Amino acid sequence: MSGPEPGRTDQARAVPDQAEAATARPRMDLQKIETWVDHAIQQAQRNGDFDDLPGAGKPLDRIDRAGDDPDWWIKGLIQREKLDMTGALPTALALRRERSTFPEALVELAEEAQVRQRLEDFNERVLADRRKPYFGTGSPVVVGRVDIEEMVAAWREAREAHQAVTAESAGEPATVDGAAPRRRWWQRTWNTG
Repeated sequence: MSGPEPGRTDQARAVPDQAEAATARPRMDLQKIETWVDHAIQQAQRNGDFDDLPGAGKPLDRIDRAGDDPDWWIKGLIQREKLDMTGALPTALALRRERSTFPEALVELAEEAQVRQRLEDFNERVLADRRKPYFGTGSPVVVGRVDIEEMVAAWREAREAHQAVTAESAGEPATVDGAAPRRRWWQRTWNTG
């Protein structure tokens, strides 16, 4: 039997030394960064950069409830900045929200052709959303198309009501597209004299 080779034990000793040196270097770098940050904070404190900040002496908002909701910070940002998040909705949910605004959202359109065009565009977007591939374990969200004729009739009624309210607030007799206002049945029965 031969004894251990002297070169081999030197290599075995060199490997742990290299590993220690490799871990010691980042530790030293972190200590340098830490001292630099501490130094910058202390310098700012001496300069008074942290004096009279907004919210100084007040408790932090939602700090006690942060554990309940992991997204508390993003919800706070949305509320604080008053961000409109409708663009972030999935397409199907945005279409459902848009559909729920009909016919009131169409009242400002002056012509029936414009209403029909908007409703046809809505139906095309619904069909385009249905053609997209769906990934997931549950059922996809499905949005129904609108019946254009039914919605145009609802638009006419909503437009008449809107114009009547606008005319009443202006103190003028209500007219719909230049025609005399329609009298409701209760108006005819009370004003028979």
